[in-house]
Amino acid sequence: MKILILGSGGREHALAWKLAQSPGVAVFAAPGNPGMARVGTCVPAGDGSPEASLAVAEAVGADLTVVGPEAPLVAGVVDAFRASGRRIVGPNRSAARLEGSKIFAKNFLVQSNIPTAEFVVVDGRAEGGVERGAEGSAAARKATERFGYPV
Repeated sequence: MKILILGSGGREHALAWKLAQSPGVAVFAAPGNPGMARVGTCVPAGDGSPEASLAVAEAVGADLTVVGPEAPLVAGVVDAFRASGRRIVGPNRSAARLEGSKIFAKNFLVQSNIPTAEFVVVDGRAEGGVERGAEGSAAARKATERFGYPV
């Protein structure tokens, strides 16, 4: 069985190390890291998009793909793999928002009556993602007043 692991961090390294111990398993990592290269084969990940990841899985003939980092999950890699009929472990794009967006997760918890720490969202960015500098910092400082100190 050929298993492709997407990612290059410690979580992915641990997965590669353990999966490589299974008889009959060949591990591939995209992009991987030097430690992962000791237990499997590291391959280029392309631009990391769902389409590039799918191309890597097809190129190595992966029977199963395991996703470590949240970025590809949030980008919809699981949705792309499932649409193409390839096996993959991980949540779809919609479910990955719980991990990929802390604001979404906190709002979900509140709406679902799941206990969570109090929070406030402060947006210190102007249109186009350009930070407003002092205005954003002032808004964050003001927001902390509602919690008391130390924050």
